[in-house]
Order: sequence, then structure tokens, then C-alpha cells
Amino acid sequence: MASNGNGEFTFTNGNGTAAVANGNGTARNGLAKIQTQKKGNGMCHDDSTPPVKAQTIDELHSLQKKKSAPTTPIKGTQGGAFAITLSEVERQKQQLQSISASLASLTRETGPKVVRGDPAKQSETPKVSSHVSHHHHFTPTISVSDSALKFTHVLYNLSPAELYEQAIKYEKGSFITSTGALATLSGAKTGRSPRDKRVVKDDTTEDELWWGRGSPNIEMDEHTFMVNRERAVDYLNSLDKVFVNDQFLNWDPENRIKVRIVSARAYHSLFMHNMCIRPTPEELENFGTPDFTIYNAGQFPCNRYTHYMTSSTSIDLNLARREMVILGTMYAGEMKKGLFSVMHYLMPKRQILSLHSGCNMGKDGDVALFFGLSGTGKTTLSTDHNRYLIGDDEHCWTENGVSNIEGGCYAKCIDLSGEKEPDIWNAIKFGAVLENIVFDEHTREVDYSDKSVTENTRAAYPIEYIPNAKIPCVGPHPKNVILLACDAFGVLPPVSKLNLAQTMYHFISGYTALVAGTEDGIKEPTATFSACFGAAFIMLHPTKYAAMLADKMLKHGATGWLVNTGWSGGSYGSGKRIKLPYTRRIIDAIHDGSLLNAKYKKTEVFGLEIPTEVEGVPSEILDPVNTWSDKDAHNETLLKLAGLFKRNFETFTNYKIGKDNKLTEEILAAGPNF
Repeated sequence: MASNGNGEFTFTNGNGTAAVANGNGTARNGLAKIQTQKKGNGMCHDDSTPPVKAQTIDELHSLQKKKSAPTTPIKGTQGGAFAITLSEVERQKQQLQSISASLASLTRETGPKVVRGDPAKQSETPKVSSHVSHHHHFTPTISVSDSALKFTHVLYNLSPAELYEQAIKYEKGSFITSTGALATLSGAKTGRSPRDKRVVKDDTTEDELWWGRGSPNIEMDEHTFMVNRERAVDYLNSLDKVFVNDQFLNWDPENRIKVRIVSARAYHSLFMHNMCIRPTPEELENFGTPDFTIYNAGQFPCNRYTHYMTSSTSIDLNLARREMVILGTMYAGEMKKGLFSVMHYLMPKRQILSLHSGCNMGKDGDVALFFGLSGTGKTTLSTDHNRYLIGDDEHCWTENGVSNIEGGCYAKCIDLSGEKEPDIWNAIKFGAVLENIVFDEHTREVDYSDKSVTENTRAAYPIEYIPNAKIPCVGPHPKNVILLACDAFGVLPPVSKLNLAQTMYHFISGYTALVAGTEDGIKEPTATFSACFGAAFIMLHPTKYAAMLADKMLKHGATGWLVNTGWSGGSYGSGKRIKLPYTRRIIDAIHDGSLLNAKYKKTEVFGLEIPTEVEGVPSEILDPVNTWSDKDAHNETLLKLAGLFKRNFETFTNYKIGKDNKLTEEILAAGPNF
């Protein structure tokens, strides 16, 4: 468009022809005139803006991010703007002093020099001086080693977005999937290493913990722990940067535990950000000294020549020092389950029962606990769209009710689909961590059926990602305690009502059956027993947890149930898996209380009370013997399983349960009788 000097403007239309607009509102070609205002400088429209307030490109980038500032001053500070600024500096200093103390080598008098921030973003290493620099740092008073001459940059409680940037930029194998989750690799270890877990045996733990046959606790001495601790701390201090998470365990505010996780990978930091309870900015400002600290040296191995070491991996727990050391494995689940073991020790000391269970709550406030080993349907059945999810894995039963220990969920992903598990499927989005999955190199779409890396693929995400999660994750005392078993032998009933002694017997037994393949293709079930449905994580003898569970169930009137999600009409290979809709109808009948009012009859051998009918479930399947065409084979299999139960329980027969032997005798009598 151009002016011809007569107040008319010419413009070129879409076909390249020119039109002239005159003063009478009609263009020369008959089209409507385009109205314009002629500016004094000859420009029709000035859409320019003032230049940016930056002299360099770095300064421009600095304007992009707004600085986060504390919202509350430290207690005891004076009012006014100056006092608030001073409190922020003081707070940063105290925080770094605490982190330096955590990273201190015990053979030297002080911890390392620590400074907050990413070393890649610092223009220069902060100089040590008496005044407060732009970079908040803490410098110990004595320097006696090379590591003391350098600063260790602390990346403190980073947000998921910041951790994504760190992982993608610096950690090979980190990618963003099509749904926004962070895909990571855990290295050579794609699962926990229970044989490499050690617990310090001292004068206190020697008497308190469960040692010996059947126990997950393998001993080590204090000196060996300190050797491994030193190795981990020295490795972490040698790095340019470490990730530090200060977070909480247990949603019950009266029994909350402060934990600090020091790690070498953004993947580990994001994983624990999701799995622990995330503090508010105000809670973080006054976090103080942690109650428990994890030193995760990740891929850095332990020394095989160190006493008690049987491989290059070691997960070491020192309950007196409230510390855990991880060497030679990058599998993040070690941190989660390590802290669970700690809670299994600390909580019973407060008369609080720690439980490896799922937990949900109905609209009327009725709470149910779900116990079950892998493959029993614990996650599937505790996730119910008609009920609130309190948690999927770890809980405490206190004097006030139940509370989730964690702030997130750690779900198996193998063969995951939106149809089977919509809540888990939809939770795998920005902020979630996907471990060891396989994805399309172009679209980044995940193939959940691919086992190329491992069958143990996992997703870790905050519990808020589940739509019906109850926040805060607490609830009243449970009404129902549901023990799940996937019985591949096909002889346990789909549902049984348990008396208190039977509940204790099956809780201590922790039974399910795995289906093991053989070379010639024949598959047969194998009985698996895990005390308290989580033997790998308990610290005290199983009977101590059982006595606490019996006491709480009796006090609060909870009912025990044994639900078989396994086979009916025969063992694996001849029978069929009990249909999930039938199991769901059984669980619904437990929740709404209707199953309490059903008519019951007693089974042989195990002496279980089974209902004669459940709405929506074929009555003939409620008693397993009815579904077997070969009755002799049923009786033979039933006695075989009963024998396996008895043999497993021999481990616990020498322990007194409760204050006297009465409960012990009742529990032993509640087992199979033949």
C-alpha cells in the first residue's frame, strides 16, 4: 500500500491488481474503501514496543525467570524489609550448614564446601569471603583434603521441570515420552537386590530385630557400615553437583518423619520427589535437621574386599545413626523400600502398626486394608472409582486411624493399557518417572508390552495424579482387613470370613502361588510365603506385627477376610482363573456390609467360613470342591497345600505372640487341621 499524495492510498489485492481508495468511501474498482489514518511520520500503524531492559543476551535470559523468595521470615526476626532479606540469607546459610554436616566425612573435622545452584549456570566459582556473596554457600573452617578445596554444588529440592532439564542434558538414557513422562534407565540393576541388603547389628538391634532363618535382615558391623558410608560420601563430594531432597514420610502430622536424600542423579531426585511427601515452601523453610538420611552413590560400587560384601552392590542400614548407604545400584526402588524398612522399625516403637498394604475409603468413611503379594490384584482391587484411594502400598495404623506413609505411587507397567488400568495410564504424564520402558524412537510412544530391558518396568508419580485420591491421605480406623491370595492350586475359596486367630495365621503366612515355567513347557504352581505380606521389608519378628494387628482389629471391630483371586475348577493348567467381575462383586459385598449377614458353612482341612451365596457370583464356585470334576484330585491338592502351610509356619511356632501364650495357641490352632 502507498499514498499517491492526494490523500488516496493504493493497495494490492490477492490477484496482484491494484485498487485506489478515494475520499468518498468507494475504491476505484467498486470495492469498499479501506479506512486508514495517516500518521505524521507516514506510517499507517506503529506496533513497535520499547526495547528490552537488557544489555546482553545473558541479561535477557535472566529476565525470563522470576526469583523464588521465602514467604515467611525466621522466627524471632525483626519486622521490616531489611529483616526479611536478612532472614533469607540466614535461612540459606543454615540450610547449607545442615547439608554440609550430612555430607561430612567422619575422618575429617568438617563437611565439604557447599554452594546452591547448578555449576553449569555459574559464571565463576564463588570466592570465600567474610561477607555474603551472591551465591549462598557454607565453608567449613579446616581444609585438609583435595575435596575440601572445591565447592560441591547442591541442587536442593528442585522442581520436576528443573529435574527434567538436568536429566535430559546430563544423564544418558533420559527422554520425554509422548505423554510427557520422563523415561529413564536404572542401569544394570532393574530390581531390588535383597541379598545385598545389610543391617548393622549392635547391642540394641541384636535383641530388637528379627535375625536368622526366614529373616530379611543380614547383619553387618558398625565398622563396615562406616567404611561404606565413607566411600559413598567421598564419591558424592567428588562430584561437581549433588541432588538433595528434604521431604516427609507419613501423612499423620503427629508421627511425620523428616528424611533427606542425597543422590547423584536427577532421576533419583525426581523419583523421591514423587514418592515421598512434598513439603510446602513454609515447611521447607523450617525443615531443620532430618530424622533419617540416605546417601545414594548409585553406580559407584562398594569394595568387594570389604568385610560382609558379596558383590559390588550394597544397601546398608544403620538404625542407630538413622542412615542408609547405597552403593553399586541405580535402581530407585531401593530408596523407597529402604525407607519402608525404617518405618517398620520406628513406628512400632510408638505403638503404631506399619503395614505393606493398599487402603481405600468409601463415601461413608468405611476404610478397608488390602494385603497381597505380587500378582494377587492388590493394586487393581484397592483402586475403585466408587471409593477414595488413601494409598496403594505403605500405611500406618495409629490411635487416630490410618495414614499413607508415601506421597506417591510406584506402579508396575508391564502390559499396561488404558482399558485395564485407566487411572495408572492417565497418571503417566509430565512429572511421572518411567523406569526401563521401551518407546518408539520417533513418536516416543511407549510400548508397555516390550520386555527388552526388563519385565519389571515401573512408573512413579505423585498420588494427586489419581483422580479419586484422598488428600490428605488419612482415614478413620479400618472396618475390613482383606487378605488376597492368588491360589494357583485352585483349592482356596473365592472368599472366606476369618475369625481373629485365622486372620493372624494367614497374615503371618502371607501366601500366594506363583506359576513357574519348565523347559518342556509344563507349568505348575509354586507356593510362596512372605510373612506379613512383606517379609523383605519387616525389621521385627512377624509375630510382633501380628500381635499389634490383632489388638487393633479387636479394639476397633474390624473383620478379616481371605479372598482368592486365583484358580477355580482345578489347578493352573486345568482350571480357570476366577473372573475379575466376580471378585469385584465379592469386594463390593464386603464394603457394603452385606457379606456379614450371609449364611456360612465351614470347609474341611482349613476350617474356613464360606458364604453360601453372594449377589452377582455363581453359588457353585463359592465352595471349590464343587468346581472340580475329579474330587480325589481336589482332596489330594488340598492336603498338599495344607502341608506347605504347616511346614512354612514351623518358623514361627517358637515365638510368643502377645502378652501370654493364649493367642499363640489360638493362632496355631487356626491353621489347617488334618
